[in-house]
This record gives sequence, C-alpha cells and structure tokens, in this order.
Amino acid sequence: MTSSTALLTDRYELTMLGAALREGIAARPSVFELFARRLSGGRRFGVVAGTGRLLSLLRDFRFGEDELRFLSDGDVVDAETLKYLENYRFTGSIRGYREGELYFPGSPILTIEGSFADAVVLETLALSVLNHDSAIATAASRMSVAAGERPLAEMGSRRAAEWSAVAAARASYIVGFGATSNLEAGRQWGVPTMGTAAHSWTLLHDTEEGAFRAQVESLGVDTTLLVDTYDIREGVKTAIRVAGTSLGGVRLDSGDLPTVASAVRTQLDELGATETKITVTSDLDEYAIAALAASPVDSYGVGTSVVTGSGYPTAGMVYKLVARQDPSGSWVSVAKASSDKKSRGGRKAAFRTIRDGVATAETVVVSDGFENLSTPQEHPDSRALQVALVDHGEIDPTFEGAEGTASARAHHMRVREELPVRALALSKSDPAIPTEFVDAN
Repeated sequence: MTSSTALLTDRYELTMLGAALREGIAARPSVFELFARRLSGGRRFGVVAGTGRLLSLLRDFRFGEDELRFLSDGDVVDAETLKYLENYRFTGSIRGYREGELYFPGSPILTIEGSFADAVVLETLALSVLNHDSAIATAASRMSVAAGERPLAEMGSRRAAEWSAVAAARASYIVGFGATSNLEAGRQWGVPTMGTAAHSWTLLHDTEEGAFRAQVESLGVDTTLLVDTYDIREGVKTAIRVAGTSLGGVRLDSGDLPTVASAVRTQLDELGATETKITVTSDLDEYAIAALAASPVDSYGVGTSVVTGSGYPTAGMVYKLVARQDPSGSWVSVAKASSDKKSRGGRKAAFRTIRDGVATAETVVVSDGFENLSTPQEHPDSRALQVALVDHGEIDPTFEGAEGTASARAHHMRVREELPVRALALSKSDPAIPTEFVDAN
C-alpha cells in the first residue's frame, strides 16, 4: 500500500479520461461544480465540512508505480492513458465555500476549473469527502444548537468505520462539539480528547466501590464516575462516599434520562455534592438533547447519531460539468436536463444577503464563462461566500491541518449567528433562506 489517494476513484472517471485523450478533447477547458440539489431530511440549513481533508488528500492524488501496475494488470485503461497518468498533477484551480460555512440548495460549494482531464478524475474523491463530512457536520450543528451552552462530546468511533470515525470527530468539532473520544482525531486534527471508563471497568472489580476507588486513585477526584452499572441510587451514594463531595462528575448511560437526571441531581445535592456535574449519554440525538433542555444535565456525550448523520449519512451532493469551451474558444453553459435531476449550467459566484445581521437570501450569479460575474463591491449588503482553495495547482495550506480545523470551527460559530431564528428549529421545513439565481449575461 502507498500513500497515494488516486485510486479512491470510480473506474468510469478514468475510462472517460481515456476516451477524451483518444478523441483529442482531454485538454478542453472546463468548469465543474459540486453542489446539493436539496437539503437532506427537510433540514433548514447545511454545513460545509471536509474541505481541509480534501485538500490534503489532493496533495497525494498521484499515480505511482503500484497504482499504474494495478490499472495495467486490470486492463482498466489503455497505454496512452497510463502514460498520461504517470505525470498527473492537478494543475487547475478550485474556489469554494469555506469549511464551516452554511450552504443551501444550489449553493456552488466547490467550483473546479481546469482541463477536462484535470477535473473529471476528482469527482469521487471530492464527493466522498464532502458528502460524508457535511452530513456529519449538519447533524452535529443541530445538536450543538439544541445543547445551547452545555458542552458536547463526540464518542461514536465504535459505530463507524475506523477512518470515517476520525473524519466524524473532526466534522463535529468544527460545528461546536468540544471534544472527542477518538485519539487519532486529536493527533491529526487537534481536536481535544476526553474519556474515563466504561462499564467493563466496574465489572472487572469485585465491587462497584473498588472500581470507583481505583479510578479516583488513578485519575483524581475531578474524574467522572459511571454510576449506572447496577443500581443508580446506590452508585451515586458509593461515588460520593469514595470521592467525597468534590467529585467532578457522574455519568448516566441508561434509563429515562429526564427522570433519572432529576433524581440524581436531587440526591447529589442532598449528599452535599452540589458542584458535581451530570453527564448523560445513551443514544442521544438532537431531539433527545432538546428534550433534556429543562433537565439538570451539565453535558452530553453523543455516539451513534452523530457519526451517522442522525439518520442522513450523506449530504446528497453531486459533481457536474457546468461550462466548457467549444472548439472556437467560446464558453458554453451545459447542464443536465432530467426532470428529477436538473442542474443549472454556468460558472457561478455566490453571496449571502445580510440585513441587520440576519441572512435573508443566497444570491448565486450565473455566467456562461468568466465574464460578467459579480464582485463583492456590487453586493454591498452581502457577504461573498467563495474563497480560493487551489490556484493553478497550488494548494492554500491555510485550510489544512489542525490550524485549518480550528479556523473552520471559528468561522462556523460566526456564520451560524447570521441564521434567522426559524433556522434553529429541529422540525422539517423549507430551507431557512431562499436561493436566488441571477443571470449575469
């Protein structure tokens, strides 16, 4: 195995490339666009996530000896295409929404410009990253809204594929989760990590008291003790007897959480542990978190729901050719016309109209080619949404790594404040703001 990401690709992308090389049109200047026709699950906004990961993966999008041998042995492409792929480097440009940005139906999330050969082979990689990460981020942002000021921790690694778990931890952190249980996410992306003990720790010991005592001796009285392995009331009593009234917290992972949390809070207060926090876990999603808003809960741990997009594990984004040059050098707008899957051709510029600090519309200006597209100066009441991510093959490192992840988190927190109040509701509805297309020609 190599570090190359080039084979994270569907076969048809390379067969199209091969056919284009044979026809002599592979170098034709083209514009591709990544966008979503609709928001999954009747949600009111979407969140762009995965951009920083995609840029890092693009750096390793190279066809080395191993990759070329596989393509040759499998008769995937012909000799001419193999020769082209030997020296493949993406030399085009990519503009797009910043990571952490909100998006709506038709938002031009990524615009990929270059030759047809340059851009067509990136489809699967771009979609697999942004569809997954944006689905996670959208669900996690709704959970963050529901939680309000109460901290959230992501702890769903056991419910996802190993590298999907890392990506999910990163995406949830970008939109407001404060920590993850996943150590690789901490190492690679700078996400704060957390974790204490599971039920197996208690079951390992002859008594619950013995388990609690050993944990406190190892981690200190600031630790959080899991009190529902046996009887919750007895567990709380034992926890305070062992750790004292300065115990950091108790965790509840079962039962009717609003009822149990209220009873535990009362018991802790009666025992004098008024500062001991209550963390709840147990199959939480945004609706369960909202239902606990009036309960004496201090923090939440979310697992399965966040790493699966809370029922919508993909954002449903697509990658389409929207403009190309004809043999004369003129730009032509192209689009799919299928009744259920129409797309809108043309190169686009996007702006979010802001009035009194609140977003009111997504304005997308459409042009056949590169002329007549609006500039930010032409939209004084709007915020330009696209930034340069790759310039003629040169990737902007600002958006990568732990620093890029932290920047995406800060950006999301800023732009989420622009949403109208109706966008924060959890019920299914139309997008919070309309997408308005304007013809620049």
